[in-house]
Amino acid sequence: MMNTCHYRPTTAVVHKDALQSNIQSLRSYLKKETAIIAVVKANGYGHGIVEVAQVALEAGAKMVSVATPDEAILLREKGIESDILVMAPTTVAFAEKAADLGITVTVSDALWLQKVMPKTRHWKNRLKIHVKIDCGMGRVGVRDQASLLSIIQLIQEDEQFQLEGAFTHFPCADDGCIETTKLHFDKFKEMLQVFPEKPKLVHASNSAATLLYPEYGLDAVRFGIGLYGIAPSREVQEKLPFPLVPALSLESELSFVKKVEKGQAISYGATYTTETEEWIGTLPIGYADGLKRGLRGQEVLIQGERMPIVGTICMDQCMVRLPREMPVGEKVVLIGKQGKEEVLIEEWAERIHTIPYEIAVSISERVQRIYE
Repeated sequence: MMNTCHYRPTTAVVHKDALQSNIQSLRSYLKKETAIIAVVKANGYGHGIVEVAQVALEAGAKMVSVATPDEAILLREKGIESDILVMAPTTVAFAEKAADLGITVTVSDALWLQKVMPKTRHWKNRLKIHVKIDCGMGRVGVRDQASLLSIIQLIQEDEQFQLEGAFTHFPCADDGCIETTKLHFDKFKEMLQVFPEKPKLVHASNSAATLLYPEYGLDAVRFGIGLYGIAPSREVQEKLPFPLVPALSLESELSFVKKVEKGQAISYGATYTTETEEWIGTLPIGYADGLKRGLRGQEVLIQGERMPIVGTICMDQCMVRLPREMPVGEKVVLIGKQGKEEVLIEEWAERIHTIPYEIAVSISERVQRIYE
């Protein structure tokens, strides 16, 4: 459970208007008949699962999707009444709970259904199902028509099973692989022919495919990283059909300021030594908060200026080189805007050679989320 106290100045500020803007821009971009599934897994990509779900649904999303049963149950407990899709495989033990709460599960093989069927006779509610089809991701999903037919037949045999949808996932849409993505889409359409009737909700596109290939929209799209104002990749960023508005700022303040003589080492391992007399500021944020050690040298914003993190980043704190004396309590922006400057999550990702997704979900639970 997140601490509701605000004694620590390190906070993640989530801008609800940015989330709304990204949903509304997408709604205007898509065909009217294409619904939006807001992906809120991994604590809403670090932004807050419940709060993001609420904002997205109010802004026009039809339903939400998550990765785990626990995430889905939490949303129900917090009053989210829309359809909730658990996109990853779940245990047989979760099936009855999902039916009770009206949570939609993903089915990728006939064996799972066979294990569940003996338990359904005493259920009060039907189990809503989306069938996952693997068209090239190689992770989860049925891969051939015969296996898909077996799944369909088992769903039809048990009146407690309710087929709601079918979906796939594009592994290369964010890399600009037009031909590969088309091949995967064509295979998906071919697999759909096995269904005696088209499922109510057929979806294939993640954020990258949604933004680059509107023709693959089908009945719904899954809007994940784009919902949070982050482009899935540099390739997608360069071709965005509408601006994405970043929804998160990471902020702190100077907790200690000191003048250090020339030749003094700063932090663990003496990885930084002052070249002249310098002002050094300490921030109450470290790698336990998501400020990864590889971000040494990354710039933060203070008084609208960029200033570098120096020395090894500690678990709970880090140090920055200041151009002059500054007061304790001065606001620091690590991600976000201050004055005319802005630090994006993408900048962090490039520095440590990863993707923005990883940065967003790495901001730890002990960093207080504030919603504005």
